[in-house]
Amino acid sequence: MKEYFKAERVSENVWWVGAIDWNVRNFHGYETSRGTTYNAFLIIDEKITLVDTVKAPFVSELLARVASVIDPSKIDIIISNHAEPDHSGGLPAVIAATQPEKVVASVTGVKTLRAYYGEELAVDAVKTGDTLSLGKGTLSFVDTKMLHWPDSMISYYDRDKVLFSQDALGMHLASSARWADQLDPYVLDYEARKYFANILNFQAPKVLALLDSLPSLGLDIGIIAPDHGPLWRKDLETIIGIYHRAAEQLPKRKALIAYATMWGATARCANALADGLRSQGVTVVVTDLNVSDRSAVMTEVGDAGIIAFGAPTMNNQMFPAMADVLTYVKGLKPKNKIGFAFGAYGWSGEGAKNIAAELDAMGAQQPVELRQVKYMPTTADLEAFFACGVELAKALG
Repeated sequence: MKEYFKAERVSENVWWVGAIDWNVRNFHGYETSRGTTYNAFLIIDEKITLVDTVKAPFVSELLARVASVIDPSKIDIIISNHAEPDHSGGLPAVIAATQPEKVVASVTGVKTLRAYYGEELAVDAVKTGDTLSLGKGTLSFVDTKMLHWPDSMISYYDRDKVLFSQDALGMHLASSARWADQLDPYVLDYEARKYFANILNFQAPKVLALLDSLPSLGLDIGIIAPDHGPLWRKDLETIIGIYHRAAEQLPKRKALIAYATMWGATARCANALADGLRSQGVTVVVTDLNVSDRSAVMTEVGDAGIIAFGAPTMNNQMFPAMADVLTYVKGLKPKNKIGFAFGAYGWSGEGAKNIAAELDAMGAQQPVELRQVKYMPTTADLEAFFACGVELAKALG
């Protein structure tokens, strides 16, 4: 049975032919509560070109959208900007259906695609500065190694001034609207920050370098077309600004308090700490790991000046939910943080000490010594946690 999907026009010669994944809720450990899109683009020129494919289960949707514009067998060239399977999973099936003249990827992309889909896969390599004439327009390529995989690159179609930015400048957001200017600015800001924090934060310096180098590339960008989320045709500085601020990692006067609790003791300490911070004008986000996903925590870590983590001791170590979150956060390499470790224990008390060690491994300053309570906090304990909040706020400045 044939699928029925329509392509959507991006510019005079470019069409969106991707797929909408309304139901995905986990993207390799990142909670995607609003779903996502796998964006792919069809360029109608003398050489018909497909920029990226989609996740394997969505190939029929992509081919149906292409067929609404041209016969898929007329595709001459396929560009693979990124070999991660959410973009390349459909590549073998699309090649089989279209029989293109050539498939193009970065130098590392060629190796990665062959590792995934077989050494016999015919792929041509391009590097920064290379161009590919499509007839009336030209594609140019920029290697963006480690943004966020070794194979990553971006491509630019000069005829319609479209930057195919791959995973950069994107977000996980499924929508019936293709354009950012059709969506709620608050949702765009949050999902872009969440995407950066959870996908790109560990490569923040490289993102900053790329954004700062865009003017020197001499690209007259009219449209930004990422591989996930909405496209940008207006106010391009909005999405560039969100990414730039996130990549700078300059702390706000904000504190994240994330905690796990067994019998409520750590939660009570967290709330007293929050009150102390608030008393000094610090914006505070308090989150219980029992109800918050690790990616939601990392989103708040992104621009917080203070990151406080609290957990009870269990089996002579920190509570497992906290270990999960700290491993995840540490891998994303947040910078410029003041850290604080706290918790509750019954007899051995390793939990907060383990947390402090993880904060130290992240490079977070810890100007206020870790604090723990035994069994349940007393009034004096809660007053001490309030005082810790005041001291942390002073350290933040």
